[in-house]
Amino acid sequence: MDIRKLLPGVQKNILLKNYTAFKIGGPAKYFFAAKTKEDLIKAVITAKKLKLPFFILGGGSNLLVSDKGFQGLVIKTQNTKYQILNTKIFAEAGIVLGQLVNIAMKAGFTGLEWAAGIPGQVGGAVCGNAGAFGGSMNDIIKEVEVFDTKQQKIKILKNKDCKFNYRGSIFKKNKNLIILSTTLQLKKGNKEAIKNRIQKNLKKRKTLQPVNFPSAGSVFKNPSGFSAGELGEENKSSSSATEALAEVKKRTKFSSPFAAARLIEECGLKGKKIGRAKISEKHANFIVNLGGALAKDVVKLINFAKKKVKNKFKILLEEEIQHLGF
Repeated sequence: MDIRKLLPGVQKNILLKNYTAFKIGGPAKYFFAAKTKEDLIKAVITAKKLKLPFFILGGGSNLLVSDKGFQGLVIKTQNTKYQILNTKIFAEAGIVLGQLVNIAMKAGFTGLEWAAGIPGQVGGAVCGNAGAFGGSMNDIIKEVEVFDTKQQKIKILKNKDCKFNYRGSIFKKNKNLIILSTTLQLKKGNKEAIKNRIQKNLKKRKTLQPVNFPSAGSVFKNPSGFSAGELGEENKSSSSATEALAEVKKRTKFSSPFAAARLIEECGLKGKKIGRAKISEKHANFIVNLGGALAKDVVKLINFAKKKVKNKFKILLEEEIQHLGF
């Protein structure tokens, strides 16, 4: 059956590097822009009907696409409706997170300032429980609207049903749940104070991160018991992490907890290049595209960093970025 008859507007062989923050990636066999949540549902149902692999693409951050591309249907979320309801904001999955920060600021709502400068869209931020500067999505999400591909129906999940954890949620584990929208619960605040916090966070991000080069954001999660320090992004210590943390303190000149970036830096990997991909000298948990980098070069750098950290600290770094088409 021809997918073009079932899904009008679908395109063939669209280069994904033009839709990712990394600016890396080969072509998608099929590509469809979902401008409404109805479009999104229709595209998913079509892929299921044709037994075609599919991938929901948001802003393209936190993503590494294979040089060979993806032999399935990429569904690009472009559903961007939003509504202000008292101190709540209803936002569809395709709205850019930075735009939502500005909407909240103009409405005088506080609780979203930490998201200033985070690339990507609301759907991806919900799925990955995005966070920075001590805040995260799970702090403000009231409910999430999803399409259950197994039951073929729309559901509303409350915050507790989403099973949020550090950079994760039920949506990362259960691929049958497609995020359509979310409702955020914020608080009334002082507009000037909100604006100042946003500007401060943007300035800090610009100072500490390699914003002048394409990247996928943080490559690795911070190990259990470690904090990100400068960005105020913490993963609370657990008893199981105490021993590993103590061992790292013994092995390094630092006496404070470490983020993944510090562990990589301690291995002397800042500036390490493979092809046109490089571990940033500004922030070691970022791999940047110097122009023309290949996905295979990034993968080699990721594996190299993991190996060095494992050998030196006996800690296995876990990737935060998703892989597509490998």
